[in-house]
Amino acid sequence: MGDNSKNNVVDITADEMKDAPHTSVTKAAIKGECRDVGGVGGKRIRSVMDRIQRLEEEKQALGVDIKEVYAEAKGIGLCTKTIRKLIALEKMDAEKRNEADEMLDLYKTAIGMH
Repeated sequence: MGDNSKNNVVDITADEMKDAPHTSVTKAAIKGECRDVGGVGGKRIRSVMDRIQRLEEEKQALGVDIKEVYAEAKGIGLCTKTIRKLIALEKMDAEKRNEADEMLDLYKTAIGMH
């Protein structure tokens, strides 16, 4: 690996990047040295960024897992649209859910659906 310490940049080749273990420590080292500038802590910023990136990766993985569960539900004959609606309703507190139900009934009656 080459080191350009004048600019605090670490130069690496594509082969070195491919062979490097993908950890936040390695990523931080590859991106350059963290330092405090103008009262802003570089290490603190890097720490926050790494945590956010890790959580984004976890969120993406959870999204894939959720899609798989919906596919499983569909595979056993369940209506995933209805399941999504039930989950949304369950997240609402009872009072707001009742208000939404009453409003829906009112509108359905107004357009002749009841």
